[in-house]
Amino acid sequence: MSEPQSETASFGFKDVPKTEKASLVRGVFDRSARKYDLMNDLMSLGIHRAWKDMTIERANPQPGQKLIDVAGGTGDLARAFVAKAEERRKVRGGPSASAVVTDINEQMLLAGIKRGNAEQLTWAVGNAERLPFEDKSADCVTIAFGIRNVTHRIDALKEMRRVLKPAGRFLCLEFSRPTTRALERIYDAWSFNAIPVIGEKVADDRESYQYLVESIRRFPHQEAFADELREAGFGQVAVTNYSGGIAALHTGWRI
Repeated sequence: MSEPQSETASFGFKDVPKTEKASLVRGVFDRSARKYDLMNDLMSLGIHRAWKDMTIERANPQPGQKLIDVAGGTGDLARAFVAKAEERRKVRGGPSASAVVTDINEQMLLAGIKRGNAEQLTWAVGNAERLPFEDKSADCVTIAFGIRNVTHRIDALKEMRRVLKPAGRFLCLEFSRPTTRALERIYDAWSFNAIPVIGEKVADDRESYQYLVESIRRFPHQEAFADELREAGFGQVAVTNYSGGIAALHTGWRI
């Protein structure tokens, strides 16, 4: 007999009713949307840009392909995907690539549009657990620093697999567990002592950045999350650690 499923979900170090988590997360990003990109640079000392560049290289964008970027926020990955595909299109020809940026938080999408739109980009409010897209409609699905904010991760992973075409690729970039105890101590000291203070001084919002730090600690370690990808039906699951495991790229295929 299986154990009953918990009726709560983690929200930072707190457990809250599952029915409340999405609205609480939405509140965090409503408050942080205006300074989100600046805060990402400050929190990661700019390294998140290198992690995203490496993620796009692994995505291997090609002319004519379609990306769905889930929890895409201000559209960093989507812009990089279509730009890389365009470089290749100029050499080899073919149609332009396209990308849909979807996020549960409208304020994040509006902040992204204000950074500049492009005809290859589409913006759509959507919940990762109930994506508003047809089956087998994307060549690639990405999610960067968003999966830990989802209430039902397996449901979201299954949705992202659903919208992938056969042989489509999935890439999830997320903060993870440092691979050495020494690095973990340094990372914890920076996260808990510096990031909430930076949030308070730069974004006038200590609470949201305290949540973000705590949510990273509640997220499964690399192999545990890889098992969740397999449970959701992805094949050829692999994990690549970045910066000693501070972040990790999880990849899988719809096969």
